[in-house]
Amino acid sequence: MTVPTPAVAPRVNPLQRIWLREIGMERLWLRPAPADARAPVAPQAPVSKPVLLDSGVAARAPNAPVGHVNVSGQPAAVQAPVGALPPAAVPASAPMPAAASAAASSAVSTAAPVAAPAAVATERSSGRPGIPASILNRTGPPPRPVPKTAEEEAVEAPRIPVAEAVKNANLDELREQVVACTACGLCQGRRHAVFGHGATPTRWLVVGEAPGEQEDRQGHPFVGRSGQLLDAMLAAVGMSRDTDVFITNVIKCRPPGNRNPKPEEIAACSPYLMRQIALLRPERILVLGRFAAQTLLGTDATIGSLRGRVHTLKTEDGSQIPLIVSYHPAYLLRSPSEKARAWQDLKLASRQI
Repeated sequence: MTVPTPAVAPRVNPLQRIWLREIGMERLWLRPAPADARAPVAPQAPVSKPVLLDSGVAARAPNAPVGHVNVSGQPAAVQAPVGALPPAAVPASAPMPAAASAAASSAVSTAAPVAAPAAVATERSSGRPGIPASILNRTGPPPRPVPKTAEEEAVEAPRIPVAEAVKNANLDELREQVVACTACGLCQGRRHAVFGHGATPTRWLVVGEAPGEQEDRQGHPFVGRSGQLLDAMLAAVGMSRDTDVFITNVIKCRPPGNRNPKPEEIAACSPYLMRQIALLRPERILVLGRFAAQTLLGTDATIGSLRGRVHTLKTEDGSQIPLIVSYHPAYLLRSPSEKARAWQDLKLASRQI
């Protein structure tokens, strides 16, 4: 004879108990069923994944059973809303009422977002090597690139070489190009670009090295003490800068501190001088100073070895112009004993006329 099993209330987990209590069906659901109508209860699967807690709520002990009740009389699972439960945790033979299912879906949908911000915050706080914090902490879509302005989109026009730019220029156009020249770094510290001054057409072309401080201030070549000495030297052979001589320099801008011109500065500026020679067509060229002589003659010889004889400069049109080398007036002011040799060079130039 089989002894009837005493009636036992269906087993539910703590979360299900809460749902039943909220919808007012806890007593009805937990009422013992008849012995012959009860179905075997499937064992519950333990929750193996720890759940994230809402702020301000204590976590359940790791080894505590699912149905454990804390001191306050509430189930321990109330303190840790579960985002999802394994399917095995719900009794297969006890279908949940429609109202309970709706409440469960609502609870899951409201509990799931709680864990997401905590996980994101943990990821952001930890950081990732090589990724800026502004990118890790950014929310929403990436910012749109700032459109470029018209100035940024404007492409700088290719720079035309000086020799090509002055190829067909007349004397006035050449002067304007010299004033606006930016072919080398000397343009950044100049006051005035010194094109030259004198008679046009001219008999003599006097070529110096570079403007000094006074030339940079006034925009004219050979002013100050060196200019006064040059005027006296020319007057001694019957020449004047107003009627017979045009005076210019190889370099049109003053080098800082009156230093020697650099090779790249001479190379950038010499096309202006060559075009001046082609336009002025002087009868003689008097070159004053080592750098001017080396530039026009294409040599690195010393001025002492170049002076005292007549050289020849071949122009663009194939003509040849006598060229005489002498000392710079600034050097003669520092070395008055060399004035006698400079006088010899002036007489050599005047005899060639």
